[in-house]
Amino acid sequence: MSGDARDPGYFDALYAADADPWRFETSDYEAAKYADTVAALPRPRYASAVEFGCSIGVLTEQLAARADAVLGIDVAQAAIDRAAARCAALPHLRFARMRVPDDMPKQQFDLIMLSEVLYYFDLPTLERLAARLSVIAVGGADLVLVHWLGPTPDYPLTGDSAVAAFLAATAGRATVTRQERRNDYRLDVLRVAPAAR
Repeated sequence: MSGDARDPGYFDALYAADADPWRFETSDYEAAKYADTVAALPRPRYASAVEFGCSIGVLTEQLAARADAVLGIDVAQAAIDRAAARCAALPHLRFARMRVPDDMPKQQFDLIMLSEVLYYFDLPTLERLAARLSVIAVGGADLVLVHWLGPTPDYPLTGDSAVAAFLAATAGRATVTRQERRNDYRLDVLRVAPAAR
């Protein structure tokens, strides 16, 4: 995960203490959430996908079946290394260490995944990220947001407040096409406005 509102050292320390600090590999909650996330993708196939805050690549690996190329981004090098090892047999997946929104990919994508990441940003940084996403999203791209609804006392925002801020920041450039709430998380899908002809 990444964000200007929290120093990258926070995440480096987490991965130094525990290779899977959020139990992405073993949690029933995470497995069910990933299944719902992949099932919510509006299209059967994408040309190019990016996952911000990919961590150790568990969801990234599942996106491999739905996209011709996938880029996983995280601020923690230990997470990137584990993700790359996990997905080594999938040559159309690649990983990069970036601190977004200061660092951003150079290419464009038709699927942008923001799973469990927006509440790590403070409001000004989240708004900068939303603006920069409009540059890397092709017209008609899908933006998928998935966020925990429980308390987040150590993070700048809650799941609901982060998504509300993101929706406000992308108003006029993206339209909500799906919103679902589970007991523990929410899933929001947006479609970027088609490119002007």
